[in-house]
Amino acid sequence: MTAQQFVAEHAFGTVSDLIRAHARERPGRPALADAHGRLDYAALDARMDRIAAALQRDGLGVGDAIALCANASVDYACVFLGALRAGVAVAPLAPGSAPDSLARMVRDADARLVFVDAVGDAAMGGAGEPAAARIALQGEVAGARPLADWIAPEGAMPQPAEVQPATPFNIIYSSGTTGEPKGIVQGHGMRWAHIQRGAVYGYGPESVTLLSTPLYSNTTLVVFFPTLAFGGCVWLMPKFDAGQYLQLAEREGVTHTMLVPVQYQRLMAHPDFDRHDLSRFQAKFCTSAPFRAELKADVLARWPGGLIEFYGMTEGGGTCILEAHAHPDKLHTVGCAAPGSDIRLIDDEGREVPAGEAGEVVGHSAGMMVGYHKQPAKTREAEWFAPDGKRFIRTGDVGRFDADGFLTLFDRKKDMVISGGFNLYPSDLEAVLRRHPAVADCSVIGIPSEQWGETPVAYVVHTPGDTTAPETIREWANEQLGKTQRLAGLRFIDELPRSAIGKVLKRELRERWAAERG
Repeated sequence: MTAQQFVAEHAFGTVSDLIRAHARERPGRPALADAHGRLDYAALDARMDRIAAALQRDGLGVGDAIALCANASVDYACVFLGALRAGVAVAPLAPGSAPDSLARMVRDADARLVFVDAVGDAAMGGAGEPAAARIALQGEVAGARPLADWIAPEGAMPQPAEVQPATPFNIIYSSGTTGEPKGIVQGHGMRWAHIQRGAVYGYGPESVTLLSTPLYSNTTLVVFFPTLAFGGCVWLMPKFDAGQYLQLAEREGVTHTMLVPVQYQRLMAHPDFDRHDLSRFQAKFCTSAPFRAELKADVLARWPGGLIEFYGMTEGGGTCILEAHAHPDKLHTVGCAAPGSDIRLIDDEGREVPAGEAGEVVGHSAGMMVGYHKQPAKTREAEWFAPDGKRFIRTGDVGRFDADGFLTLFDRKKDMVISGGFNLYPSDLEAVLRRHPAVADCSVIGIPSEQWGETPVAYVVHTPGDTTAPETIREWANEQLGKTQRLAGLRFIDELPRSAIGKVLKRELRERWAAERG
């Protein structure tokens, strides 16, 4: 039975079991690769056994957790997968987080072990030691036990771990753009739903997936696990570089990838883009941040293979999918509800809005978080229940369906500017600003106003070499905007603050504006 047949016929399974099957059927096929080497399925399967056995030796099992704080690598992936084989949940942490925040995450997850590289160890170093032992993934890290010394001996076999759909698979800490991190508990059932969804995108033993987004992000994991589930190879880049990405994609015959919009933007603008042979690409995915219609059109015109945009949340719920190559007239949308997803729009009172009206997006599907770790009140805030009791996850996004069922997003509900009683969507103002030749990138935020309650201001990244003054751009934009939309201020900024997966951190822009105003 092929992996595709198994996934299609089973309501639940595990990626660990599928990797075991690939190791028996195609032991020499490459499974993982990075700049330091490759691992075939036989070697990956054996390494997962040794890691799982070591965790069980140390007293960890189903219901326990470890943390990973490191750049993406083959060793990182092996520890993640080995923990899953032992039934141990993984908390992948962002090395770019503040030290005290990382320490809180480790404690919140009840992580018994923390696996680090030099980057992760340095990130955590100043926070005071959390109550977890450190294991060094690579090289020597002061105070950490080397992975080679910790791992169980060759040939070690773990005891079988019984996991259920609700058994925690991973705990992803997401502060989004709001500050304090929340631990999003995703179950094995949710990950299996992602694998089932991936069955239609051509993954198989000949697939090569290139990933340059971090493994602590759900953005990456929704492609990482399906690739391995169907027997393909995952190439890991610890840091995105457009030139290196293009070279790797051509050299390795890459067929699949996940990129965020800012990465697509940099790749399409690279002077050597059209010189590279990218003809083996079958599917390119995107998620996590607004993907402008004109950029989608450029990717479709110049990059072979399909372009698929996922819209959803790490917390799960419903997913919308836009197969841009099949719907070139819908590039301004994020697509239709995926099979098995129920997407609805609600108003501020929690009532469904009439057809054609805008509302907050809520979703239900098989892929939903168990909840926020140790935060039942936060979990309840994220939920909406239909009159029949059906559970949905609130996205915080505002959107509208068109007559064909395609969803257009306006903005995050919390980022909407309410000025003089009017609801202003920053994305509308940003779209106007981007039409000015002096604007390379921009973001609009709301700031307090005695007269209007809130008023919009813009941060703009200047087009290189352009000398247009900020006030000139602001006046031009205000001529294009409606009276209630007009910008109260505009500042230049060298680069917009973004998360590792490309989301503009508007909270930081608000803090910057407040600091500049004194």
